[in-house]
Amino acid sequence: MSAIRDNLVREAAARGKYAPLYRHLRAMAGPDWRTSFAEVEGVLGFRLPDSARLHRPWWANSAKGNGHSHALSWQAAGWMTGAVDLDAETLVFARAAGADRPAAGPWKKQKFDLDRLFPAIDLGAWPDGFTVSREQIYDDMGRLTGGPQNDSGSDR
Repeated sequence: MSAIRDNLVREAAARGKYAPLYRHLRAMAGPDWRTSFAEVEGVLGFRLPDSARLHRPWWANSAKGNGHSHALSWQAAGWMTGAVDLDAETLVFARAAGADRPAAGPWKKQKFDLDRLFPAIDLGAWPDGFTVSREQIYDDMGRLTGGPQNDSGSDR
């Protein structure tokens, strides 16, 4: 792949649905990660599709950065999948030959701690009459839409 295409693939992986897996693998220092589907789901923050549990090809590595977004997430991070066991729901991510390793120091594998990164701040009670629903804030893909569009917070 050309350097321009490599960068485009990495940028797409860093922004896509599977970006948390891309970032997790980019930060890992070891040569491999023996993991379970449940651990991958913990990194992603959502359940893997049923096809990941039923069809081994879901975990296939693709040639030259072509393929599905989930495969691009680990391959753009410099990793390959292997030893996929659908019955045990386990697999091994192995660093691809020639892949960059993260710099030593703060990039060691760390547990993501949302409370540490974004501590809760008590701003008091909601204003009287304020209501908002998930549908008003997020679209069907889970992306922020900007919230309610009128002052009352209703969907009139």
